Amino acid sequence: MAGFPSLLRRIYLTLYNWTVFFGWLQVFYLAVKTLRESGHEQVYNAVERPLQFAQTAALLEIIHGLVGLVRSPISATLPQIGSRLYLTWGILWSFPQTQGHVLVTSLVISWSITEIIRYSFFGTKEMLGFAPSWLLWLRYSTFLLLYPTGITSEVGLIYVALPYIKASEKYCIRMPNKLNFSFDYFYMAIVVLATYVPGSPHMYSYMLGQRKKALSKSKKE
Repeated sequence: MAGFPSLLRRIYLTLYNWTVFFGWLQVFYLAVKTLRESGHEQVYNAVERPLQFAQTAALLEIIHGLVGLVRSPISATLPQIGSRLYLTWGILWSFPQTQGHVLVTSLVISWSITEIIRYSFFGTKEMLGFAPSWLLWLRYSTFLLLYPTGITSEVGLIYVALPYIKASEKYCIRMPNKLNFSFDYFYMAIVVLATYVPGSPHMYSYMLGQRKKALSKSKKE
């Protein structure tokens, strides 16, 4: 019986990884197709639904870490997923004025290539018990370029959204109110931007460490 929960875990994680993989594959295909046919202004409209699905599905990865289904540390998973959900829902969906910006294209392509590789790597590993060396290399090497382009796009889009956030006062809570509490979404966006200053180099260094560990381990095997 000890092996049955392990089998269920592998089946679940295999299905999860490949389902989200196909979500990101659709995002990438639609982004490239629309970019070629209609220009960057239409990319967001083409990818909105699959992007929201694929990115929001990543919330399950926090649960996976909390319950011990995977070994990924929550301290690394949470900030990355949180920032992406903030961009997906708190910026792009909330402020349509940002949706036609060229940085949406670089964001979507950077994210989708990263996730196509990542989910296929983990999906293959769960399904077969191992991943081919070329896929492992891609998993731990493509971030060298895609992380900077993705982060630059994220920061740029938050900055682009600032005037619209300020003008609309969306999600702001003004006093007086029953809770005697105020909240300004504009200043929250400033705080989020500020967290990229220490957060991005830290995450990049963490991934470099993971790359060194994973690739050196594969050479020994």
